[in-house]
Amino acid sequence: MPRLFVTATGTGIGKTHVVRLLLRTFARLGYRVGACKAVETGVEEAPQDARSLLEELYELNPDFTGFEARDLCAYTFPLPAAPFCADTEHSLDPDRILHKVSDLESHCDLLIIEGAGGLLVPLSEKYFMIDLARDLKAHTLLVTPSGLGCINQTLLSLRALDHAGLSYDWCVNLYEEQESFPKVTRPYYDAAFDDWWSVEEGLELFCQRFVERTKR
Repeated sequence: MPRLFVTATGTGIGKTHVVRLLLRTFARLGYRVGACKAVETGVEEAPQDARSLLEELYELNPDFTGFEARDLCAYTFPLPAAPFCADTEHSLDPDRILHKVSDLESHCDLLIIEGAGGLLVPLSEKYFMIDLARDLKAHTLLVTPSGLGCINQTLLSLRALDHAGLSYDWCVNLYEEQESFPKVTRPYYDAAFDDWWSVEEGLELFCQRFVERTKR
């Protein structure tokens, strides 16, 4: 079964927004979609990111009708911090995340896993989100911001993905400084990358190509 792991250059970049769009698009392409929010922190009651994803699944896949938001998460923690810091008892086991992913896959034929924060966010002292992407054997989609300074954030994350030898695509979420982006950032992306795309314009084509790739 194909897996897609969605990560970002950091927190607040729009991963959940992008995952919701991906769920709708893949559903239109004929997939029974599912979602997993591997770890969510800052959870006092219901995990908000997971609840947002579940709202989409209620519309798109009847198999998720009886689910609650926490059912999409392997772990939730009340402290709004990196999982390693939020997990004050250091109980987090990556295998539990892998088991949660396998369980959710029984309800769909394409599962989208949303990470927490960026690629080097620690789940334990020596285990990071990028390690989870590797262990999931999932194609990774990196979501990058559009504000001033995003080139550096993007290049650092791309180098980490290249160094890890992961299969990935990346895209820009044009949610901030949209008026300045064409002058401040886009010239470099146009010069350095032949195929960069934005969530607003390239998501449908990405999904189509992902489907073609997984059917080979």
